[in-house]
Parts: sequence; structure tokens; C-alpha cells
Amino acid sequence: MGIAFSLIGSLAACGGGSDQGAEGDGGQVTITYARGKDQTQTTKKLIEEFEKEHPQMDIRFKEMPSDTGVSHDQYVTMFSGNSDEIDVFDLDVIWSAEFAQAGYLQPLDRFIQKDGIDLDKYVNGAVKAGRYNGKQWTMPKFVDAGLLYYRKDMVDEEDVPKTWEALTEQAEELKGEQGTSFGYVFQGKQYEGLVCNFIELIGAYGGRVLDEQGKVVIDSKGTVEGLRKLREMAQSDYVPGHVTAITEIETDAIYSEGQAVFSRQWPYHYAKMQEDGSDVMGKVGVAALPQGDAGSTAALGGWMTGINKNSKHKKEAWELIKFMNGAKGQKISAVDGGLAPTYLPLYQDEDVKKASPLFENEEFIKGVKSAVPRPVSPEYPKISDIIQVEVSKTIAGEEKPENAVKRMEQKLKKVVEGG
Repeated sequence: MGIAFSLIGSLAACGGGSDQGAEGDGGQVTITYARGKDQTQTTKKLIEEFEKEHPQMDIRFKEMPSDTGVSHDQYVTMFSGNSDEIDVFDLDVIWSAEFAQAGYLQPLDRFIQKDGIDLDKYVNGAVKAGRYNGKQWTMPKFVDAGLLYYRKDMVDEEDVPKTWEALTEQAEELKGEQGTSFGYVFQGKQYEGLVCNFIELIGAYGGRVLDEQGKVVIDSKGTVEGLRKLREMAQSDYVPGHVTAITEIETDAIYSEGQAVFSRQWPYHYAKMQEDGSDVMGKVGVAALPQGDAGSTAALGGWMTGINKNSKHKKEAWELIKFMNGAKGQKISAVDGGLAPTYLPLYQDEDVKKASPLFENEEFIKGVKSAVPRPVSPEYPKISDIIQVEVSKTIAGEEKPENAVKRMEQKLKKVVEGG
């Protein structure tokens, strides 16, 4: 998601050639905003509109690598060295607690309270993703949530499965019809995408990894039931035999070739299925993920924005966040960039509704509202690794769900609680 390299030069020029963080003639303040690569012109427009409203401020844009892992490591290197090169930066939803614990972020609570920001108007799961140890460290920018896609030419809207049991039944029944080979496809490879599928399944049956206090509570009936359902699907004949090697990329290919009836994917999948060359153009519907005994749960994805603890211009940095992550900025991101807002009132905005069919789709909005963050913990990378290994073994048929859950409980307690 990135901006043209020419933008970096032009924005630097806007700073009048001053050093980062310096105040020039007339009290001008230059701050640096960093985010990953942006293929749209959204970032450029956000900065232009902000500078129009704040003529005393110049924003220098620093483009980070498109690989989120590389960006993460570069941020860690900068911030661990107490660098003030960057003032404002975007974070993956799973980084907030880690960066807060490490001392890289400035708490935002006093800014939020001073300006009367109503966090209840934002996607609850996204707000929670930025909260750690009783403080709000980041503000939600845009959201991703797991969704169920279905073939409209094969399944009527009123017949879209509402439960995981119904999905498995229809997947088995419909596979092979109208040139399909599979009833359902999801991300089963041992990587972060598998964690998302796991969180969704166990959440649907009442399972959780951590409670609100950060205590490990994964060993529960709901977790076992959700993992059992995930394993059942992975071991079935209605999903690809190589499902344990499938990521979002393979999911896109399988579905665009018309090989599957249903798929679990992120919001971008909808537009991709409408591209030239897709065999399912105009044939794809979207719905919230199916329910289990405890309802429907979608894994939260997306990005947040925070302030570098070492920034010399925290007040000005907050003004940029307030604009970008508020109603005006998120509307620009939605209309020009197709990014799903975390500011819920925008789903009633006519311009936003016109920007993407998803933004006026009640099932999509339901999925966004039900999205839950992955475990909010500074130890998340280790938590994810443990879950990936144990869930991967289980869906491959190498381990029983109840045994895998007990082992995850033991390993996670050592990492999270030191027990």
C-alpha cells in the first residue's frame, strides 16, 4: 500500500529543507510520518488535506518496506536506539502491546480525553488491540476482518450457511457442482493466517487464548471444540488436499479459478474476484463468518497509528493522528483507497457506501463489528509461534485437539505468566 517515491521528495521539500523536528521561520513544525508501501495515492491526499487545515505544519513521509516483518524489525532497531527520526507511524494490530511494553510508544489517553474522542464510535476490537495495561497506545486506522465468501450462482442469499455445521454440510453437498473441485478453502499453512482461522473457530465456540487480564485461559471446552471443527474441515474431502500449504495467495487463485464454493478470506478478496481473468466475476457474495455455540467471531486484522515516545513534537503528532484516524481521514482512506473504516459512523456516509459494495453490505459490517483482536500481549510473537505449531500438527492429523490444547496452555503459561 504505498505511495510513489516522488512523494517522498515532494513532502521533504514541503518541510523547507529543515531538519526533522525543527521549527523554521514563522513557527513551522516538520514531523515525519512512516507507514508501509502504499500503491494508492491515499497517503499523499491525507497529507495534503491535513496540511491545508494545519498550515503551520509540514509532514515528511517516510515509506517503510512492504514486508511487514522487515518494517517491524526496522522500527525496533530505530526505537530501541531512542531515535526521534519518526514522529508518527502505522503499526500492525498485533504490534501495539509489544511496542508499548518496550517503551516505544507514547500513551494517547490524555490527548483522547482532552479532545473528547469517543472511542465507542470505533470498531471495538480495534480499540482493544491498541489497549494494554489500562492505557490506549494506538488509534485504529483501518480494519480487516475474516469473512465468508460464497458463489451467488450456486447458493441463494437466504441459504448462506449461518453455522459452521451448516457450512460443512453444504460444502460436502455442493463440491463438484458447476465445475468446482472443493466445497471450502481456508488458510491452513503454518503461519499467521492459521492463527486467524484458529481464533475465529475457537471464538465461535466460546474459546479464548487470554482473558481481559492477560491470563492464559486457552484450555477450555470451547477451544477444544473449535479446534476439533478446524481439524474436521482440514481432514475432509471438500477442502483441497494441500490445505496445510495454503495461504491467502493460494486461496485467491483457487477461488478466482472457480474451484471452490465457499472461502474464508479478508475484505480485499472481493475486489480481486472481480478483476479481469477471474472466472467468478459477478458471481461472488459475502457474509459474516458462521456461528458456533457462542456466536460468530472474525479475526481482526488491519493497522493502527501511534506516536514515537521520543518524538519532540508529540502535540503536533497527535493532531496528525486525530485527522488521519478520525472521520475526515478515514473517509479519504475509504473513498480513495478502499480501506475499511474503523470509525463506524462512516458506514452511513453515502460517499463511503459508493466506494465499495462491501461498505454498504450489512453482512460485511456485521463481520467488522464482531472482529476480535488476536491476543493482546507484548509476547505475541511467541504466542503466535506456539499456536501455529500445535494447530498445524492437529489439523494435519498428527495430534488430538484436546492434547494440543493442553500443551498450548502449558507452553503459553511459561511465556506469558512465567509459570
